[in-house]
Amino acid sequence: MDKKVYVTLQNGKVFEGYSFGAEREVIGELVFTTGMTGYIETLTDPSYYGQIVTQTFPLIGNYGIIPDDSESKKCWLTAYIVREKCDKPSNFRCRMTLEEYLKEQGIPAVYGVDTRELTRTVRESGVMNAAITFKPLQDFTELKRYKIKNAVKAVTSAECGVKGKENGLNVVLYDFGAKGNIERELLKRGCRVTVVPENCTAEEVLKLDPDGIMLTNGPGDPAENTELIENIRKLIGKKPIFGICLGHQLFALAMGGQTRKMKYGHRGANQPVKQLSVGKVFISSQNHGYEVVSDSVKGGVLSFINGNDGTCEGMDYPEYNAFTVQFHPEACGGPHDANYLFDEFIARMKKEK
Repeated sequence: MDKKVYVTLQNGKVFEGYSFGAEREVIGELVFTTGMTGYIETLTDPSYYGQIVTQTFPLIGNYGIIPDDSESKKCWLTAYIVREKCDKPSNFRCRMTLEEYLKEQGIPAVYGVDTRELTRTVRESGVMNAAITFKPLQDFTELKRYKIKNAVKAVTSAECGVKGKENGLNVVLYDFGAKGNIERELLKRGCRVTVVPENCTAEEVLKLDPDGIMLTNGPGDPAENTELIENIRKLIGKKPIFGICLGHQLFALAMGGQTRKMKYGHRGANQPVKQLSVGKVFISSQNHGYEVVSDSVKGGVLSFINGNDGTCEGMDYPEYNAFTVQFHPEACGGPHDANYLFDEFIARMKKEK
């Protein structure tokens, strides 16, 4: 029998379950994601840095772990909570079970939790800290004090790297915690992609003579990245820019806009977004806990809104040849409704060139 564990929320609510990952006690920010598939992508998405992730779909691990589907080289989240784990996955590409992977990565995980009730608690009370312990928590001091800090610095690439065709469009990809599929979508379109870390200066980026600049997704509070925001500000109007998720938020901040933390964010593969220019609705994959306050962004035009709550999902900056979206057009394993935005980026670079 697996060891009993306690998931204690900052509001004092306690959920009991059983350990099936690394046997460690941790504290993190508790969030939930509604994806029915794509748990491998969730585990390896750097945007989950510092978070305890709850899967709302009850059975997780049924196709095991497939390394080729990973979004990065390691598992970034703090801990993982599921209703039911699958011990005997079935997929011809499977290389190990979910439990084997989590133990290999040193990630604590819990199963047997009433994830519907846990999710309802987060929806009603908002995102909060949680602790996973082997004994009932007595002292709440560290739990209440916990805060995700310096997240982008923790997940960014250590150094530059170049991939793709020698004569392809030269894209500088600012890695704030990039999902691997962003790079793959650019390479698929014949680009030459130069990945740079978050501390790469605007001057260093421009020395690479890019045809365009990609601002990627990443974790944490966007407003804490003051040096990064200043570098983006220096790049505005110099080259075509495409921002995704955190990149969308950072660009808005560089334009003098504001961001704010959401009650429980958008995490999952079924978020409807409406493109205002054509009135068309796309289904998108998302993973974010902050939103751009669109009214605060001078020089930006609201391009997409969320179909559920009306929050900002995209901005266009016609004067500066830049556009950004909050959702993930590169989503793997789906949906792929908004994949065309990469073609839009390619078209803008070719026109500028």
